[in-house]
Amino acid sequence: MKKLLQVDFNFTGPYGDEMAEQMLELAKSINEEPGMIWKIWTENEALQLGGGIYLFEDESSAQDYLKMHSARLKKMGIENIKGTVFDINTALSIVNQAPLLPV
Repeated sequence: MKKLLQVDFNFTGPYGDEMAEQMLELAKSINEEPGMIWKIWTENEALQLGGGIYLFEDESSAQDYLKMHSARLKKMGIENIKGTVFDINTALSIVNQAPLLPV
């Protein structure tokens, strides 16, 4: 069953185009993570937050990625990492144009 992973953390930048330029290689590498379907990068400069919303093929892929990603962020000096794996209500999500296939 597909799982959604939400990750948020304190982040002082870069943001916007500068972030896109500096993190392009990281973004490409995320596509190679086992079970990863897609990611939406999130940022809020006013609140000094960064993170992402991910769709994974299954719970174990999402949990494995969260563990690896949290360790990577800590090595970068990032603290207060919050990661939560969610079930998806596919039927209702499709009503709201979520990029999911019907079950």
